[in-house]
Amino acid sequence: MKADGIHLAGIAAYLPERYPTQRAVDEGAYGAEDREESGIESVPVAGDTPGPDLAVRAAGTALARSGHEPGDFGALLHSSVHFQGPDGWSAQHYVLRHTLDRPVTAVEVRQGCLGMLSALELAAGRLMATPDGPPAVLLTSGDNFSTPLVDRWRASKLFLLGDGGAAAVVSRRGGFARVLAVGSVSTPSMEELHRGGETLFPPGPTVGRTLNLEERREFWRQEWARGVPPPMGNFGDTVAAAAHRTLAEAGVTMADISRVCHIGFSQFPLQASFLDPLEIDEKRGIWEFTRTTGHMGAADPVAGLEHLWRTGQVDTGDLVMVIGASPGMEAGCAVVEITASRYAEGDDDHA
Repeated sequence: MKADGIHLAGIAAYLPERYPTQRAVDEGAYGAEDREESGIESVPVAGDTPGPDLAVRAAGTALARSGHEPGDFGALLHSSVHFQGPDGWSAQHYVLRHTLDRPVTAVEVRQGCLGMLSALELAAGRLMATPDGPPAVLLTSGDNFSTPLVDRWRASKLFLLGDGGAAAVVSRRGGFARVLAVGSVSTPSMEELHRGGETLFPPGPTVGRTLNLEERREFWRQEWARGVPPPMGNFGDTVAAAAHRTLAEAGVTMADISRVCHIGFSQFPLQASFLDPLEIDEKRGIWEFTRTTGHMGAADPVAGLEHLWRTGQVDTGDLVMVIGASPGMEAGCAVVEITASRYAEGDDDHA
C-alpha cells in the first residue's frame, strides 16, 4: 500500500537487562554448540515484569519524542506473541489506560512476530481514510517469555526469545520519518509448518503443552522420511515478494535502501530467510544489534529502527526497509524515509 502523508512521529524500545548466552550455557540451560551456531551473544530478560508494562514503558518515551498530546490519538493498536495476563482480560486497554488514558478504541493485533508491521499498515489505512479525524495512532508491543510454558533457550533453533517492549506514534502531522509504503504477502499453504502434528482442540496451553517449535519441525522431518511431503512454499520467497512489492509501491529499488531492519533470528536462519532473499549482507542489516537481543516477538522491527535512529546510523534522506514475518506464513514490509536527524535528548538508558 502506498502511503500518503503518513509519518513516524516518535519511536522507542524498552529492553530489560541483557542476559549473556554464555551464562545460560554455564548454568546448563543452553547448549554450547547451539550457542556457537546461533551467534547470539545475549537476550533481554524481564524477570517478573509483565509484557504490557514493557509496552507502557516504551510508549512513554515514544509519546514524549512525538510531540503529540493524548487528545491527538484516535486509536491504540497493541501487539503481542506470548501471554499477557489473566485469561479473558484486555491487555490493550491496560496499555491504553496507562498511556493515553482516552476513550478511544484499543485493538490487539494478533499477527505473531509481524504484529507491529501489520499494525502500521492498519494505522496508515485508518489515518488516510479519515483525514478529518484525529491525526495519530499509537502502536505498542510487549512480551515477557519468562513463563513455564516456554523455554526461551530451546523452543526453536531459529531464534532465542528475548523480552522487550516497543512503541511508535504514527501521524499525519509529521515526524522523523515518512512512510512511503507498507504491506504484506502471505503463503497460507505453509500454515501447517507451524502446526506440526498438534491437534487444534483442546488448545495446547489449556492442557499444559509448552511451546516447542522444534518438535513441530521434527514432525515434518519424520513425515518426509515416510514419504509424506511437507507443505509447499518457501519462507525466503515470501519475504522477497513482500519486499519487492513494497519497494515498487514506494517507487524505489533495493539499491536505494541504506539499511534493513529485520527480525532477530539466529545467524544462519537470518541469512537464509532474510539476508540472502534480499541480497544483502549482515552490515546492511542490523545483525550487530539483534545478536544482543535475540527475537523479541513483534517488537523486533520497531526496536531495530529505533536503534539505527538513536545511534545515528541513519540520517536525513536515508531510506530504510523494515521487514518481518510470522506464522501463516506471512511477511510484511515498510519503506520509510528519514526526514530528521537523530534524537538529541539523552533518554536511551534502556535502548
